[in-house]
Amino acid sequence: MKHKLPLALFCLFAGAGWTSPALAAPAALPNIVLIIADDLGYGDIGCQGAVGIKTPNLDRLAAQGRRFTHGYAPSSTCTPSRYALLTGEYAWRQPPKKTSILDGDAPLCIAPGRLTLPELLRRAGYVTGLVGKWHLGLGDGETPVDFNTEIKPGPREIGFDSAFFLPATVDRVPTVFIADRRVAGLDPSDPIRVSYRERVGDEPTGLEHPELLKQPVDKQHANTIVNGISRIGYMSGGKKARWVDEDMADTITTRAVQFLEQHQAKPFFLYFGTHDPHVPRVPHPRFQGTSERGPRGDAIQQLDWSVGQVLAALDRLKLADNTLVIFTSDNGPVLFDGYSDQAAEKNGDHRPSGGLRGWKYLVYEGGTRVPFLVRWPGRVQAGVESRMICLVDFLATAAALTGQTLPAGAGPDSLNQLPVLLGQTSAPVRTELVEHGLSGALSLRQGDWKYIPKSAQKRASGMGSGANPNDQRWADAYVSEECLFNLANDPAETTNLAAKLPEKTAALRARLEEIRRQR
Repeated sequence: MKHKLPLALFCLFAGAGWTSPALAAPAALPNIVLIIADDLGYGDIGCQGAVGIKTPNLDRLAAQGRRFTHGYAPSSTCTPSRYALLTGEYAWRQPPKKTSILDGDAPLCIAPGRLTLPELLRRAGYVTGLVGKWHLGLGDGETPVDFNTEIKPGPREIGFDSAFFLPATVDRVPTVFIADRRVAGLDPSDPIRVSYRERVGDEPTGLEHPELLKQPVDKQHANTIVNGISRIGYMSGGKKARWVDEDMADTITTRAVQFLEQHQAKPFFLYFGTHDPHVPRVPHPRFQGTSERGPRGDAIQQLDWSVGQVLAALDRLKLADNTLVIFTSDNGPVLFDGYSDQAAEKNGDHRPSGGLRGWKYLVYEGGTRVPFLVRWPGRVQAGVESRMICLVDFLATAAALTGQTLPAGAGPDSLNQLPVLLGQTSAPVRTELVEHGLSGALSLRQGDWKYIPKSAQKRASGMGSGANPNDQRWADAYVSEECLFNLANDPAETTNLAAKLPEKTAALRARLEEIRRQR
């Protein structure tokens, strides 16, 4: 389906001097499908070195499009990255409690009325839809979220025409899907109660009844048991509405495909947030045991299937040629994250971070450098790209793509990457990037240099209810000394050059502080 191109974008294409036969036909406003995985590492897909995990659909997407080897999530945790993606602003510029890893009853962290990626595209004539993981809060924060009535503000109030989503992470209550503003399938006679502060109802918890669990858990995840899995937080009621973990991929993938089918007649933007491979990793039985890496590998193969279903639907609907598909992840990987599913024991010689240092939660490259695949046939040249690109750049790039100008104050950290995507420049658009980790930790990448300040505090915060700051996952977030790395020579960040190059260290320290002060 072809869509008329705004005059400004037509002029942009024409001014670029595009004369190749593939681009000679009238240009079209592309559909946009953004698929964002949850906790998928740089090395977790086949085309980037995965071992014992097969991802044929993602590998095909990479072969048909552009694979960025320096694609970044702006944070090594989920909520901050998703906030930055939709607003074009680093999440660390907001108060920490607002954009930390949010619980399922936390208030909406994006103010209604603020320009967001879906709202920008809606103004350009797109129909916008959210399917899958949300994790950006619900409600106004003035009154507790009531999951038995209309739930707002939420995705519909910040630019999405439709939304079918899980409120937070798979390991947090409430374990229900929300369709637009109401819990899907809720029985009014069985009202939902949710609390992250005190126990509600009389349902068993993982702490009291570990014998009921499919997977052993740590204390943080040992609250209300749903579907044989204990979660963070307490919940009662809503039994008919509760999801079944094994069926989640089928449910959200079907909804994503339905969105494509229902809106093929006009330009659309689909934000598809998968729950894989976030814990608890409980893939459908048809994927269990299909990888060599246990439930985590199986969940990644299930994720690849979901991507394949979306790509197949675009082909079937004859939309692929005029659809910009972007695949990425919200942060780097983690093996043990509260549930004992043998992810570490069965990891073998697979390198989830692709040989980079660090994991989810950390400001090292393994925490923020993620898979980043872009396909737009005839527009984005297939190949491998080494220039930096970041999720925070989506807003400015979409504005340029649709011929719009961002108003003052919108997307302060977003850069227009359209010239890079369309091959209009050989120069990098992004030359520096602030990487954000646990407890508000920041690092700065500038060119090939990476600067990490010494941590100001040892105790981790921002992990949501029940986190144990003495857990090794959070302890690793503490950086004991100021660090300087040259990523060109040392991509794994093994050799600290701070003492050897004090002037360079001082310059990057000053630059990071300057960026901190910018608003």
